[in-house]
Amino acid sequence: MIESILAFELLGLGTDLIVLFVAFGFMVGVFFGFFGMGGSFLVTPALLILGYSAPVAIGSSMAFVFGTAVIATMKHHDAGQVDYRLGALMFVGITVGIELGSRLVFGLEVLGIANVVVGVAYVVLLAAIGVLFTRSALNQGDDDGDTDDDGDTDDEVPAIARKIQSYNLPPMMTLADGSKASLWTISGVGGGVGLVSGFLGVGGGFVRMPAIYYVIGTSLAAAVGTSLFGGLMSGAVGAFTYGRAGVIDLGIVTALLIGSSLGARIGSSATAYVNEDDVTIYFGIMLLVASLAVGLGELSEWLAMPVLDRASFVLLIGSALFVCATILYHGALAVRRTRSVSA
Repeated sequence: MIESILAFELLGLGTDLIVLFVAFGFMVGVFFGFFGMGGSFLVTPALLILGYSAPVAIGSSMAFVFGTAVIATMKHHDAGQVDYRLGALMFVGITVGIELGSRLVFGLEVLGIANVVVGVAYVVLLAAIGVLFTRSALNQGDDDGDTDDDGDTDDEVPAIARKIQSYNLPPMMTLADGSKASLWTISGVGGGVGLVSGFLGVGGGFVRMPAIYYVIGTSLAAAVGTSLFGGLMSGAVGAFTYGRAGVIDLGIVTALLIGSSLGARIGSSATAYVNEDDVTIYFGIMLLVASLAVGLGELSEWLAMPVLDRASFVLLIGSALFVCATILYHGALAVRRTRSVSA
């Protein structure tokens, strides 16, 4: 009882919400560390379903993104998978995009339609990205994701990225791997990701990582690490932008970070043992289920049917739990095989 009272006084949350957010933060951290994306997009819909306003949900999510990205970026930095030059070049575009996105949210809030517009945008975007990931995973067996004798993933630059790189639009910038990309391309990617981040309250990793890989044209490993670094920057800018308006719930952010601090390191470590192809299809399906969950949440509000709200939350949490458990399961099997071979 005393612990519950102390927790309530410290975080401003009930014990049940603290446990929920810590567990949820752990799952999001695993996704962030393993995929370099795909965790923060769950936080804003979950907070909206729980009844928080759009500015509070988005602002708290952005602050959480910053903290989680710091943890995951440090892990990928140790593996030499972060292109800091590319991340820094994207920073200006990210900053401008976030400012525009946040202004749009506050404008919609004044009109009283922010929650509806943000919810609908989530449904469309999650469904589109989910279809992309699922199709990519189904077609990847013969094209990408092959491993060499050392167990490393084939990081060949996609054909579409090579095509974009073939257009010489000065100024051309040299990336960490020696390839070149136009500053216009880099700024465009940064601006687009920043707009998504500021408007939806996400780190933008599920848009940023594919954009870095398929548009700018880095290796897959560098795309993951640099995406996390970009999430760190966009999270910092977004948290500052929404923090000025006083809409960040520090209790929610703290509880989420407690869980994600462990999850992010486990997810990052799992990349050394688990073939991403084994899990990507589940991730794509999770995005589709998340889209359905957000859609049910919107219908619940329009039709005044609380049962849809509960179904929405169960779908969102359940799909995330399944994919998180899949990653941990494959990781445990790979570690056991490695130890058996060593023995």
